Amino acid sequence: MGRSTEVQGASVPKQASRQNTTLGAYVYGIVPADTQVPPDQRGLGDPAGKVTLVRHGQIAALVSEVAVDQPLGQPGDFLAHERLLDAVSGKTSVLPFRFGSVLTNAEAVVEELLKPHHDDFANALNELKGYAEYIVKGRYVEETLMGEILSENPEAATLREAIRGTSEDATRNERIRLGEIIAGTIEAKRDLDTRLLLDAVTGCYAQAAIREPTHEQDAVNVALLMRTSDQEALEQKLGDFAKRWSGRVDVRLLGPLAPYDFVVAQADEG
Repeated sequence: MGRSTEVQGASVPKQASRQNTTLGAYVYGIVPADTQVPPDQRGLGDPAGKVTLVRHGQIAALVSEVAVDQPLGQPGDFLAHERLLDAVSGKTSVLPFRFGSVLTNAEAVVEELLKPHHDDFANALNELKGYAEYIVKGRYVEETLMGEILSENPEAATLREAIRGTSEDATRNERIRLGEIIAGTIEAKRDLDTRLLLDAVTGCYAQAAIREPTHEQDAVNVALLMRTSDQEALEQKLGDFAKRWSGRVDVRLLGPLAPYDFVVAQADEG
């Protein structure tokens, strides 16, 4: 695999024109034309979030009908979008679309999306064949983390003692400085630990993307683009590495997922 794939120019307006109907075609992503939607998977909209395939040539769009006079973003909408794409990615290659892409109807999906961009989408899907995204997340154990910081940084230890048992107003400056030290130290540890983990699982993935932390005590948050057939090898290497971090960092693996961090099906606003 080369660099991240970007599929540009697919015109998918955020809101479809009503044109005498209250329904629009919500687009989740692009898949090979021979894809079968898992029968138990549901998406957005009514009836019951039924997901269908709109096919053209070698490719197809995953779609469901949604009411265009009701705003997207209701509780559960984004999760439904993500859940469907992740379920499909475990069975075939998929180009995920950003949340909120709606066209007028199935005909518009073909004419405005699939037909003009058929070859770009087909080539991107071919590159992704057999690949999916996996996310490795690790979070520091707070007590262990603080112990490391205080033992490694004498200034932090001194400040910690200075504020112990005192009011926030009386030691405001000390608390601010200690917070700066802790934040900077965690950032440095995160950078180092991320590199160590990626080195430990080298050979399992084609590409890696370092994601923004979702919590101040995140140690690792990386996305890996890799062959689904290498999942067992990744689990083995990650398990061996996690033993070294036992009691220091809690590690978990998510996947297979749609390759959100590596493929962009670009939706231009209409």
